[in-house]
Amino acid sequence: MTKSALGPILYSFFEHHLKAAKGLRPTSIVSYRDSLRLFLTFVTSDAHRRITRLAIEDLTFERVLRFLEHLEHDRGNHIRTRNQRLAALHTFFEYVATLVPEMVAVAERVAAIPTKRAAPPETHYLERDEISSLFSHLPKRGTHALRDRTLLLFLYNTGARVQEVAELRVANLDLGPQPRVNLHGKGDRWRTCPLWKETAEQLRLLLREEGTGNSQESPIFTSRKDRALTRFGIYKIVRRHTSHLQAKGPNARRKRISPHVFRHTTAVHLLESGVEVNVIRGWLGHVSLDTTNRYAEISIQAKEAAVRTFKLSSTISEGFPRRPVWRDDKTLLNWLNSL
Repeated sequence: MTKSALGPILYSFFEHHLKAAKGLRPTSIVSYRDSLRLFLTFVTSDAHRRITRLAIEDLTFERVLRFLEHLEHDRGNHIRTRNQRLAALHTFFEYVATLVPEMVAVAERVAAIPTKRAAPPETHYLERDEISSLFSHLPKRGTHALRDRTLLLFLYNTGARVQEVAELRVANLDLGPQPRVNLHGKGDRWRTCPLWKETAEQLRLLLREEGTGNSQESPIFTSRKDRALTRFGIYKIVRRHTSHLQAKGPNARRKRISPHVFRHTTAVHLLESGVEVNVIRGWLGHVSLDTTNRYAEISIQAKEAAVRTFKLSSTISEGFPRRPVWRDDKTLLNWLNSL
């Protein structure tokens, strides 16, 4: 069997499959790139061969298994990271099988490797008093005072992902009587979010100050060089202005607040305000309702409200009855016996 060169297949996978056929965004492309780079680096070490000498047949099922073990045991990656790398390999081997029929059996075995179960990551969000404290401490004067206030208010108003904010342009804004913004989210999907009057007014002031209102392709949030803020730049601004916020409790530590914490905060506060979950799903751009439903589990206020609706018996203070009440309930006993 003639070995198939790895280089052309990799090039086709990224350029033709991920970019052209699937239309993935640059951030997703980077994630695939990092996963495959790690995998190929591992294969070169395992095969004792330079990457330019590898063939597609060197990417065996056994090496995929050893690579996943390497991620967890040698690199100390979390299970979620391991699962993310595996998902990228699933997609890659599925594509390889369409080009190299001899790899179909390997691709099928790789596809059968299951993801591991992992506890969902802890979701951090800001309480309403922390949001009030944040905005009351923001500087009102300075080189970027208006930009930073507008940025943080926009994050809280929309719950936008940091990449969506970095890519925001003047053309995406509608600051008319009913202000709104069009956000370009994951999977090349667009969604529209309403803007508060205060957010719209801050955006008008920012555009007027920067003199970019007439250029539809101009970025909204810029650096000193009038370039669009990057994800890292937005993260630094958020960290700088939220560093004074402290975690609560006896073992309180300083919170690490990222732009994504504002996204969680928006979701929880919408939920607490009585907004229907499906509306929140559309607001945040979630594909699955399950992703939105988890916010119902982290809202302490929502749980307290549910407890208040549960009426306890007036005899609760009398202690437990000496004889279990359910023993006298024939209906309940019959139902239990039927289980």
